[in-house]
Amino acid sequence: MVHNIKLDIGFCDLVNNGIKTFEIRRNDRNYQIGDYIRFNPVGLFLQEVEHPIKYKTFKITYILSGWGLQDDFCALAIKEVDQSEEV
Repeated sequence: MVHNIKLDIGFCDLVNNGIKTFEIRRNDRNYQIGDYIRFNPVGLFLQEVEHPIKYKTFKITYILSGWGLQDDFCALAIKEVDQSEEV
């Protein structure tokens, strides 16, 4: 499964450079380990903006729920997918 989700432009460089390797999200999409994420960078007022992260794919490697997170939220560990890996 591939999830296309919005990402605030303020976080795009951090995720793109591998510094921020997690996402905290409402678990309204039934995320699963092995699913993929493609980010749609957005700016103020949620308008789409251009950023290199838009052309990358990330794989969910771990999911944490509970442990201080609100009931309907989860933390997703993500890792960039090598361009040769088929999605």
